[in-house]
Amino acid sequence: MTKKTVELGFFLTFALILSYVESLIPFSFGIPGIKLGLPNLIVVLLLCRGAEEKNRSGRQRFAGCADALLVNVLRIILSGFLFSGMYTVLYALTGAFFSFAAMLAGRRTGCFSVLGISVLGGVFHNIGQILVAMFVVETVYVGYYIPFLIVSGTVTGAGYKCAGRCFS
Repeated sequence: MTKKTVELGFFLTFALILSYVESLIPFSFGIPGIKLGLPNLIVVLLLCRGAEEKNRSGRQRFAGCADALLVNVLRIILSGFLFSGMYTVLYALTGAFFSFAAMLAGRRTGCFSVLGISVLGGVFHNIGQILVAMFVVETVYVGYYIPFLIVSGTVTGAGYKCAGRCFS
């Protein structure tokens, strides 16, 4: 096994542990679906670590993007089977897609700090999940949750500032 495989296995394991811990925390403000986003810390760390590199063709390559995506998708699928169900996997994968796309775009622009990238991830994760809820419930009225979820995504995304010190 290579060093990278072992390292990614460690990050995946740690993200699964954070998913489990998050499932045990009775965190509710009366709005369904709000979570702390603890496993997102691992994704942000993987996405933002390493310097920008240039590959052989001369294009910029952002180190950690593929690793972050791989760990995030595997974590969602495994935690879905272990701690919840298939609907949770559907919501989480859609939220993760929107979150990852926003964080990657934020990183590539160079206009955002790690904290800003984390907040982008929290907000866009919620937007992705609302879109799935609109499709599943077949009503646009679920969209009324968006302002509350944007605030919660901003607050939980900003939690990286505190928790990130532990992992740096």
